[in-house]
Amino acid sequence: MANKIYTKTGDKGNTSLLGGKKVPKSDLQIEAYGNVDELNAFVGLLRDKLSAQEKVKDQLFKIQHDLFILGSLLACATEFKEMNLPEITEREIKLLEQWIDEYDQDLPKLTAFILPGGHEIVSTCHVCRTVCRRAERSIIKWSEIQETEKNIIPYINRLSDYFFILARTIAKALDSPETLWISDQKNQYFK
Repeated sequence: MANKIYTKTGDKGNTSLLGGKKVPKSDLQIEAYGNVDELNAFVGLLRDKLSAQEKVKDQLFKIQHDLFILGSLLACATEFKEMNLPEITEREIKLLEQWIDEYDQDLPKLTAFILPGGHEIVSTCHVCRTVCRRAERSIIKWSEIQETEKNIIPYINRLSDYFFILARTIAKALDSPETLWISDQKNQYFK
């Protein structure tokens, strides 16, 4: 008989961490790696929306692998840390910074906040950015209770910057004008 996808073990609101420890599905640790998993799904969606931008697709594929590693580190029961898991290292953070700097040098200087939108792919970049920020907040909440690997928070922080710069870069490549938010501008759509 084939294994079934459903196990019914979580029907009472509990789940297992990597290592077997049972915790409530509402646990901050579950929320942290669940948000990373959600981000990974949105990154996959963004990658699927891109057509001829192989360089960006390759970067997003690398990011998806990094997020899987990051999620597994967050999903590990604290007393099970001796498990031989891959790591997020300084190298992954530096690579994000390199990509950010490379894209940023070709963009006009920002003079105001940008409203997300203008093109479906640009908007998807902003969805990735905001989900990344939510993941970061939940990881920080968890790290206040339990120490996390030292590179997790810097990586996820840098990653949201990457999605912001990527949104601007793709908007430029698609000739999709950025809509600036001007705080003292009257909203012409609601009179």
